[in-house]
Amino acid sequence: MTTKPVHAGVKAVLEYGPIIGFLVVYLLYKDEVFVVAGTEYTGFVAVTAAFIPIFLLSIGALWFLSGRLARMQVVTAVMLIVFGGLSVWLNDPKFFKMKPTAVYLLLAAILGIGLLRRQSWLKFVMEEMIPLKEKGWMILTRRVTAMFFLSAVANEVVWRTQTEEFWVFFETLAMPVLIFAFFMSQTRLFVEYATLEPS
Repeated sequence: MTTKPVHAGVKAVLEYGPIIGFLVVYLLYKDEVFVVAGTEYTGFVAVTAAFIPIFLLSIGALWFLSGRLARMQVVTAVMLIVFGGLSVWLNDPKFFKMKPTAVYLLLAAILGIGLLRRQSWLKFVMEEMIPLKEKGWMILTRRVTAMFFLSAVANEVVWRTQTEEFWVFFETLAMPVLIFAFFMSQTRLFVEYATLEPS
């Protein structure tokens, strides 16, 4: 299937809609208890159970419309199925809260292995979005690797020490903003090591 352009608004809804929906529905039902087949489930676990198929449907729709999926989306989907599924199956929300930690550590490890091989595997994923010289890619990869590692540490600290509601806000709102701010802070690097295609 060839890659097809997707309207920016539709793409934004499919990528961010499930996350925003999770936050909204969680706030509505966080204090509820649902009984299924004689087992009580907290609002958090019930919302997690509903979130998994919705997220998978959204990336499936994005795949159908565009003809491709980003590797990050595939990794996130697999982690969501594993950790979200464990939370629902074992009726224990901590597994879902550990998912971001696993994703961040996996990405940091993958990029770290590339760095040990003197390669920027981040370039393999983002080359079309950010045109950089090789040295720029290596610098950015080291910084992104550190960012993912620190994000994993932050997630562990937050979910283990703060309330469930605080963690939900942290992961759905604060982390995307912090990651966006990180890339914005790299503007000087993008300019210094930019490589432009000849016109």
